[in-house]
Amino acid sequence: MCGIAGGVTEAATDRLRTVRAMCAQQVHRGPDDEGYAHERGATLGMRRLSFIDVAGGHQPVRSESGRITAVFNGEIYNYRELQAHLRGRGHTLASDSDSEVIAHLYEEYGSDLVTHLRGMFAIALWDADTETLMLARDRLGKKPLYYRDDASGFWFASELKALLEAPGSVQVDPVAIHHYLTLQYVPAPWSAFDGISKLPPAHVLEHRAGRTEIRRYWQLEFAPQTSRPTSDREADVLAEELRGRLTECVEARLMSERPLGAFLSGGLDSSAIVAAMTSLTGEGVPTFAVGFEDPDYDESGYARDVAKHFQTDHHELILDPEIASTLPSLAAQFGEPFADSSAVPSLAVARLARGHVVGALNGDGGDEAFGGYRRYAFLASQDGHRIPAFLAPPLTATASAFARVSRGNPWLSRVSRGVAALSETEPSLRYARLMSYFQPEQKAALYLPDFADRVASHSTFDLLATEWKRADYTDPVNRLLAVDTATYLPGDLLAKVDITTMAVSLEARSPLLDHTLIEWAASLPGDVKVRKGQTKWLMRRALQPWLPDAVIHRRKQGFGVPIHSWLRGPLLPLLRDVTSTDTVRHRGIFRPEQVALLREQHLAGHDHSSRLWALLMLELWWREVVDS
Repeated sequence: MCGIAGGVTEAATDRLRTVRAMCAQQVHRGPDDEGYAHERGATLGMRRLSFIDVAGGHQPVRSESGRITAVFNGEIYNYRELQAHLRGRGHTLASDSDSEVIAHLYEEYGSDLVTHLRGMFAIALWDADTETLMLARDRLGKKPLYYRDDASGFWFASELKALLEAPGSVQVDPVAIHHYLTLQYVPAPWSAFDGISKLPPAHVLEHRAGRTEIRRYWQLEFAPQTSRPTSDREADVLAEELRGRLTECVEARLMSERPLGAFLSGGLDSSAIVAAMTSLTGEGVPTFAVGFEDPDYDESGYARDVAKHFQTDHHELILDPEIASTLPSLAAQFGEPFADSSAVPSLAVARLARGHVVGALNGDGGDEAFGGYRRYAFLASQDGHRIPAFLAPPLTATASAFARVSRGNPWLSRVSRGVAALSETEPSLRYARLMSYFQPEQKAALYLPDFADRVASHSTFDLLATEWKRADYTDPVNRLLAVDTATYLPGDLLAKVDITTMAVSLEARSPLLDHTLIEWAASLPGDVKVRKGQTKWLMRRALQPWLPDAVIHRRKQGFGVPIHSWLRGPLLPLLRDVTSTDTVRHRGIFRPEQVALLREQHLAGHDHSSRLWALLMLELWWREVVDS
């Protein structure tokens, strides 16, 4: 696990100094080692968190001839099979590291080497013969990669703020802020800065002679729609296969020369990972959980029960709501606005785990692979149904009423958003409404005229509609999974996990996001994922031999955070500061009176917590990254 950086410029004088500065911004990603390759046309650098071949696995790595130089961030879980394959093809490997296979695979397959890799990765590779820089990102987007192509040269890094070390200045991109307010993250290929881009998941970039080409190398394909229901006998066969596949994916992620543990929420996914780890290691797996004083959000008791069942070495932390002092550094860590409030407990549990282990397995991806969110059951049941236009106004009014009385209650907040989504006549717009934090009309009321003009031609809903249309061949459940896997999963969940774990030099491994398991799950019909309103139907069936009934039948709670009460209590002084008239007017984006209205309505009982949190994290990011 590493932080990588590099540049391609005609002049080499300052290139090495710049790459060193970029790597210095990413020391937390790799505190164990650093390395640089300073070539005639390119410089590659890395910071290393050592796991495999700790003594010999230094980077950059080179091919025998010295033609190929590579740095990489991640883990390649099939590297031993690749080593054997390469030796059979006549290659000589100088180490036992997974990183070295990348250089040799390029000699065999060129940029198609990525199709041979099983794991999580962001790769940078320099071909000295053709003077080509290749960048690549893993299929699902677990590892980030940013790049910048301007008059100063072509630069790349694992984290956005490292690219701010490159020569020249950059400006905040208003379109990125526009999308962020809807989604609570900046979607690829945008970044918060005009001129800096994210390489999307499952893409390869090649930069040669001042020209850049990007192509997709992998696309998740779902089962075509069928009217034949899956029988119970067929489901039993699938359940047995799922247990075997899950066990194998966990086993692949246990390779390490340093201690590993697991995040444990007490939910289905993390409990399944702990069950598999326990069966494979026969030891007391170190497990880590975080909880809250608010019982509506606290899952620590469930985690404790699962830990007791599997006799793990369990550690837990109740999160202190007095977190105002930590939020600026969290905003800076992401490098761009990020408003998923579960980043707060994610960072806390990562810090807790890092005191005991260097890597942790998690249950990420189970919801998107096997249909775990309640919105799948809700939206799939409405698919194909058009709401009469005359019902839209009363539904909108009902949603507003629920929002006014919710005061942050998770159930009432979900009801409010669900009813608001039903007011749309088109299924794709219902999905977009349900996934939005600021709705289009709310943003229109919030924006100053100049900012509104700058983003007028960009619709965040259109981004979601593109993925919705692409998945029109499959059934309603799989269609929702397809859109989430292409947008919400890499843009929000995986970015959150990568940044919060790497901030404390902890490696996160996600067995349920193994691309072989994801491909198999996508090939299954939606009726085994959500059936008669039951989410994760097949997964619950498969895990019955492993987990207690209380875990199997527990309703999903999610990694929610009681920000509604925090913003009325310990975070209120900070909220008043970042939403003050002077602050808002200074940024020149929002109408100060509209921001004040949101704040005062929230304090009066209306739940605007997610929108206020987005504004708060935007302002903190601006102060910590842009202003500085």
